[in-house]
Amino acid sequence: MAFNLFSQDLGIDLGTANTLIYSKSKGIILNEPSVIAVDEGTRKILATGREAKNMLGRAPSHIKVVRPLEEGVISDFSMTQTMLKDFLRKVIPQKSFFTKIRIVVGVPSGVTEVEKRSVEEVLRHMGAQEVYILDEPMAAALGVGLAVDDAKGCMIADIGGGTSDIAIIALGGIVNSTSLRLAGDKFDDAIISYMRKNYNLLIGEQTAEDLKITIGCVFPDPESDAPTTMDARGRDVLTGLPKTVEVTSMDIMKALEEPVSAIIDGIKATLENAPPELSADIVNNGMVLAGGGGRLRGLDKLIEYHTGMKVSIADNALEAVAEGTGKSLGDIEKVRRYASRGKKY
Repeated sequence: MAFNLFSQDLGIDLGTANTLIYSKSKGIILNEPSVIAVDEGTRKILATGREAKNMLGRAPSHIKVVRPLEEGVISDFSMTQTMLKDFLRKVIPQKSFFTKIRIVVGVPSGVTEVEKRSVEEVLRHMGAQEVYILDEPMAAALGVGLAVDDAKGCMIADIGGGTSDIAIIALGGIVNSTSLRLAGDKFDDAIISYMRKNYNLLIGEQTAEDLKITIGCVFPDPESDAPTTMDARGRDVLTGLPKTVEVTSMDIMKALEEPVSAIIDGIKATLENAPPELSADIVNNGMVLAGGGGRLRGLDKLIEYHTGMKVSIADNALEAVAEGTGKSLGDIEKVRRYASRGKKY
C-alpha cells in the first residue's frame, strides 16, 4: 500500500467579506465570499462561497444564509469551521493520513487572544499540524512587498470588509497600530441608510455594494471617465412597491462621509502616536492602501489631502493579506518571529 507523504503549506486570509487561500507553489488557489447557506430543517449545507452569497436576501425562510465572520472575528464558530472545511476540500481534494499541513492565517491586529485561539482551533480541527497567527497589517505589508525588516519605518492601511487595520512597521514588528471595526460592510450600511433617508428607498446589501463599486467616490476627480450615475432598484418605504432611483456619485460621496472620516481619524491617530524618527521615514516613504476598501475611488487622494503624505494603492490590494501569509512560509523562522511580535511595543 502506497502512502502520499508530503507537506502542504497554505496562507489564509480569513476575511469578513472574502476568504482567500494561497498555496506556496501555486499562488492564490481560492477566492470566495465568506458566506454559507444551510437548510434549517435538515441542517444540510446547501452552498458556500459565491453560490451562497447569491442567495443573500433571496432565500426562503427554511434556508439560513450566514456570514459567520463579523467585523473581522468569528461570530459563529461551527459555521466558520464548516465553511473552511468546504473551502479546504476544494483546494486539497486528496489528503492522506501522513500529509503535513502548515497554515499561516491573517487576523485583524485588534483581535483578542481568545479570538486568536478560536481561529487556531478551527484550523487545527481542519487537520493543520502547525498554525501561525499573523496580524493582517503585517501580512498585507509582506504581500505588497514592503521592507518590514528594515530600520526605516513603513506604513500600511488594510481596509477590508469588517475591519480597517492601520500600522507602522519597522524591524520586523508592529511599532504602532490602530484597528477599527469599520470598513467595507459599514460603507454598505451607510449607503443603505442614505438611500432610505433621502429617497425613501429600501435596498439590499448586494445593491449597496454594487453602488459602492460602480459609482462609489469619496474625492471628486474631474478627469475621471468612470460612470457618475447608476439606477438603484428596491422597495419604496412609503408604498411598499418596487421603485427605481437614479443615484449619482455625489450621493455616494455624501453617504460615505462619516465612515471614511472615521478611517482618516484612525490614520491620524496612528501617525500621532508614532516615534518621531519613524514619522520622518513615513513622510519620505508615504503609506500604502490594501484591501478591497482601499480601492474606493478617491480615497488615496482624500487621505493625502488630510494628512499631507503620499498615499499609493497596492497593485494586489485585494490579495495582499493572502499573498503575505503564503509568502511568509518561505522562511518559517521569520514567521515565528512575526507572529510573536504581533503586539505593539
